[in-house]
Amino acid sequence: MLKYIFKRLLSAVPVIFIVGILAFFLSRLSKGDPARVIAGTDATDSQVAAIRQQMGLDLPLPNQLWDWFIALLHGNFGYSYILNQSVSSAIASHIFPTLSVAIFGEILSLAIAIPLGILAADKQGTFTDKLVQGFATLTTSMPSFLVGLLLMLLFATRLNLLPVSGFVSPTESFSQYILHLILPAVSVTTLQIAIVARMTRSSMIDALSSDYIRTAVAKGLPRSQQLWHHGFKNAAIPVLTVVGQSFGELIAGSIIVETVFDIPGLGQLVVNSILRRDYQMIQGILIFVAIVFIFVNLITDVLYAVIDPRIRQESF
Repeated sequence: MLKYIFKRLLSAVPVIFIVGILAFFLSRLSKGDPARVIAGTDATDSQVAAIRQQMGLDLPLPNQLWDWFIALLHGNFGYSYILNQSVSSAIASHIFPTLSVAIFGEILSLAIAIPLGILAADKQGTFTDKLVQGFATLTTSMPSFLVGLLLMLLFATRLNLLPVSGFVSPTESFSQYILHLILPAVSVTTLQIAIVARMTRSSMIDALSSDYIRTAVAKGLPRSQQLWHHGFKNAAIPVLTVVGQSFGELIAGSIIVETVFDIPGLGQLVVNSILRRDYQMIQGILIFVAIVFIFVNLITDVLYAVIDPRIRQESF
């Protein structure tokens, strides 16, 4: 297994390299000079030039890219002269709210989507099945920021049941921590609920037509045991693939949702960095999100072997 993990990590190197190049050049598409932002509007051209030299912005772009990649190899994501702190420390101070929204959203997604998918497969072709598919289509067509605004209007403004915005640390108040996470987590996970429910339904339909399910029926096992123990256990791998891929998307999607709900996470940090032309911060966050994608997909592949021993024998 260690050999397999090493191969997967090695194959991730060109992915990070390509993402790094894209992040480097995309961060420089916005107009404006970060040195001017730091120096202020009253600074002279010589003062701005000195700051550009200190930041390395006076070098040709290939040289700047090379220096950044060398720093990445040493675990250095860069330094934000605008915030006057390292990119790593800025990410560390903003990652917890983002992970809280993503993980809570993932839990909600699995708790809702998997039972809905199994129910739709068990009731294939009935009104219940069509209702679940209709719900999945509806949630797919609604962007997360729109869902967030609608939920905020209904549950926070009209009904006054949940907080409108903000984030509370669990060390301050765990109950308030959960209450502040509900609306953003639901907003960011609506699309994943639809995707996971559809994949669960499709995989379960194939599983329920298998011989081992007919054997379970012939033995007179309870329907719940047929569905969950025999059916879903064998249909879980495609679902796990979708869940693994979409978790990274939850982190990326939380960027917009955090802006809507004023959550001090990576999303807010990205938006502020774009407005300030903070190249190093933008690049560092994009690389960090790419690493999270790779890490989650690696965990997903390892879980395949835990669920299905046949995969362990073939791949590991």
